[in-house]
Amino acid sequence: MKIQLASSYGFCFGVKRAIKIAEEHQGSKTYGPLIHNKDEINRLKEGFNIGLAEKLEDVDRRDAVVIRTHGIPKDELAQLKAQENEIIDATCPYVTTPQNIVAQMSEKGYSIVIFGDKNHPEIKGVVSYAKDQQNAFIVADVKELDGLPILSKVAVVAQTTRKPEDFLKVVNALIPHHKEVRVFNTICNATFENQDAAAELAKDADVMIVIGGKHSSNTKQLHSICKSYCSDSYLIENETELNTSWFKGKRLCGISAGASTPDWIVQNVIDTIQSMVRVEEVGKSE
Repeated sequence: MKIQLASSYGFCFGVKRAIKIAEEHQGSKTYGPLIHNKDEINRLKEGFNIGLAEKLEDVDRRDAVVIRTHGIPKDELAQLKAQENEIIDATCPYVTTPQNIVAQMSEKGYSIVIFGDKNHPEIKGVVSYAKDQQNAFIVADVKELDGLPILSKVAVVAQTTRKPEDFLKVVNALIPHHKEVRVFNTICNATFENQDAAAELAKDADVMIVIGGKHSSNTKQLHSICKSYCSDSYLIENETELNTSWFKGKRLCGISAGASTPDWIVQNVIDTIQSMVRVEEVGKSE
């Protein structure tokens, strides 16, 4: 069996930047998981003494606090500043962009429509920058637009990891019903590249392994895309979740990884698959 990596996969610019920032501030705490990858978070904890504060109560006064790549709500950032914490901002620049757009457009009296997952930390942060929370709407699907009290002027942004074609559906549904629709394409380019590369590989593969955090939006999107082309597509966090049976009789195993997945985990997965395939082949020959 041949193993082939997608032409684009793994760590994006924002994650690489955040990891570097955290490594340069040993002994600090991240507010919320820095990225959606528990193995990489453990590496930072063990190798760089980076702590984790899950909630504001876990942050001691004047702690050095690293803001996660997804950003945090505006009021929580203000509270950290008020208690004199050292703020080390590792928010991805692609996430601060929709934050700034929401702040500016809501100040100008526009309704805000955010296409994304209301429970995702990125979106919780983005919506908090709206001047009027009653005039900001989060939708995960075009159907959720029905009945919303959106003004005649509306500005639209998207979660950085969403599919462009789904974002376009939301935009197209708004245009006929509103006098002015300002569209800001805030989907990350790295997301496009990883998704396109995964789709191309999945078309040829007999089995696809997608590596990344189970709570990672972009990783779940990758898995969904791969599954649409290759029914035997599996989402794993690391090599311990691999199953030998997945590779029996397979010709080509494709591998992709989410934006929060480091190369060392990808390599561990490849090494384990190679070991599994060799063991199976030895058993057959015996």
